Amino acid sequence: MKPKHPIRACVTVLLCAVLAFLQPAAAGADVPSYQEAREAFLKQGADDPKASRYSESDLAVMQRAQENLVRTLPDPGIKVGEQAPDFTLPNAFGKPLRLSDQWQQGPVVLVFYRGAWCPFCNLHLRSLYQSLPEFERYGARLILVTPQQPDKSRAQLEKTGYPFEVLSDMDSSVMKSYHLYFELEPDLVEVYNRLGLDLVAYNGPGRNVLPVPGTFVIDTGGVVRAMHADTDYKERMEPAAILAALSRLRN
Repeated sequence: MKPKHPIRACVTVLLCAVLAFLQPAAAGADVPSYQEAREAFLKQGADDPKASRYSESDLAVMQRAQENLVRTLPDPGIKVGEQAPDFTLPNAFGKPLRLSDQWQQGPVVLVFYRGAWCPFCNLHLRSLYQSLPEFERYGARLILVTPQQPDKSRAQLEKTGYPFEVLSDMDSSVMKSYHLYFELEPDLVEVYNRLGLDLVAYNGPGRNVLPVPGTFVIDTGGVVRAMHADTDYKERMEPAAILAALSRLRN
């Protein structure tokens, strides 16, 4: 068998390397996994003998509240193909921001989260922050909405250094328009308060309210092209799934 020409082989290898370099990275490549971070967090809690703060009655209250939420909000979130409701909300520094002004400049990744007190929200925000360079490759903006007051969001941003916009939905109108809003049941509020979580301290007087965590990828026409919302607050849209949706917008 005649041996391959060494120069031709080297040229072939070099050409393949150049083509691989020029090929755009696959959507979701080398981005953090929220699920992996969540599982590590849960395992850490399971291994910590001090982590079980909840009594059997507390767990029963939380389970009933979860079941009721599933019944009252079985299919949360506006759907793919719908026009995203426009809104104007104050950011963490009191400056108003209009959503449509943002999507006219590029795709928007709109994320609803419960608040700075929520560990699963913080895990998700960290994974989104680590994925920002990949989102920005597609010209996308990351915008967050929370029921917490602007000063709580400002303290959160100052602590973490996150550069994205965090908007406060102080009258719950945006959570309602995106079909994510719910009110906590009184017995669940009592459990939270007893364990040191006072939602009113975060959200303002009389506001024991939360959104179902939801993520919406919105195109430059304001249409939802991908979404994820789940009444299980531990479930979130993976950065890789967001990137896959953004890559489809470009095609």
